[in-house]
Amino acid sequence: MLDQEGALERSRPAPGADPGPGPTASRPRVLIIGGGFAGLTLAKELGSTETDVLLLDRSNHHLFQPLLYQVATAGLSPADIAIPIRSVVRRHQNVTVRLAEATHVDFDAQRVTLSHGDALDYTYLALCAGAQTSYFGHDDWAEHTLSLKTIDEAVEIRRRVLLAFERAESLPPSPARDRHLTFVVIGGGPTGVEMAGALIELARVVCRDLRTVKAEDARVLLIEAGPRILPAMPAHLSTHATEALRTMGVEPMLGRAVSHIGEGLVELGDTRIATETIIWAAGVSAIELTKKLGVPLDERSGRILVGPDCAIPGHPNAFALGDIAYWAGPDGRPLPGVSPVAMQQARYVARIIRDQVPTTERRPFAYFDKGTMATIGRSRAVAKSGRFEVAGAFAWFLWLFVHIFYLVGFKNRIFVLFSWIWSYVTYRRAARLITGPRLPAPRPRS
Repeated sequence: MLDQEGALERSRPAPGADPGPGPTASRPRVLIIGGGFAGLTLAKELGSTETDVLLLDRSNHHLFQPLLYQVATAGLSPADIAIPIRSVVRRHQNVTVRLAEATHVDFDAQRVTLSHGDALDYTYLALCAGAQTSYFGHDDWAEHTLSLKTIDEAVEIRRRVLLAFERAESLPPSPARDRHLTFVVIGGGPTGVEMAGALIELARVVCRDLRTVKAEDARVLLIEAGPRILPAMPAHLSTHATEALRTMGVEPMLGRAVSHIGEGLVELGDTRIATETIIWAAGVSAIELTKKLGVPLDERSGRILVGPDCAIPGHPNAFALGDIAYWAGPDGRPLPGVSPVAMQQARYVARIIRDQVPTTERRPFAYFDKGTMATIGRSRAVAKSGRFEVAGAFAWFLWLFVHIFYLVGFKNRIFVLFSWIWSYVTYRRAARLITGPRLPAPRPRS
């Protein structure tokens, strides 16, 4: 059990430190950084327990990232896939939410410093801050591409895609018009596949209302450096997804690594693709905070290496969960960056904190793999769970059910369900709004 005298001492704020949301001397303070799947699940699991929980996040909302591509392609509105964090935990009086960003962690003093200078002491720390887009050493490519990690980025993709069709409508058949109607998606994982399929479907919807641009004028290219898309899936499901994309009109380009990205240009070796819309879905890495922690990191993605109990080595009261953590299973392979991993880790750590389990008595975390799935387009998807493998319309309805189930908030589930039913029956997209600042007039290219 946790030493009571030590817990009392740590619960008292140091000089200059922010005492936080009214903790008591006899209760441990749990500081959660990040309100994603891991952070929010941990806060809910510790709700109404004998702990004082403070959840920090740079945004005031929890985002259901698997459906971001639907916002980017005008299928859903941002509010359909996001919900204020405070409303999720409001019934738990021991949980407080603060809009803030952590910039430094002192593990020895058990203190976190925030961007505006305040400091927070903790008894237990959970780093659940997620991941950021990775360009694999080509950070200059970020200037010319659109990534998909936040609502702001999804809305910007929607704006740029819809503007591309508007500009193409005002141009005669020409290379300039072709550039606006060429959409490049880089990365053949679930995000890239879902994005490519949704883009080609959006083109069909938008072009029904245009006069000069036809759906067949739009090109969607899916670039994957590996030999096949959806590499985590069995080969035959990957092949099925590739053929389904081709049937829809997407052009998969497999085994083609990007060599250069510039303004309005993607190069694959000697192949040059002129385009005004480049969407990057090729990879993620840990956030910048991990580099400042002074703890062991995974060399490839910069994630925090954690022990079998999800704790940071040498700091048994500090945990890393979800995309920010590198947890290797018995086979040595890291767990995928998906929501079930984050949520299961959060429930596991909640039991440790709730019962104040000492390090020597913690059983290793065990992940139960519920499978993986990806939607390709209207009535098209692939799914695998254990020996169960399915593709086509049934997989799509299964994908729909699972994603609706994991949405936070009853209202969100109802809105998303009816939005999809409306889109499925009418072939319409309800969120085709061009918002934000106007883009400058297009410059002529040679």
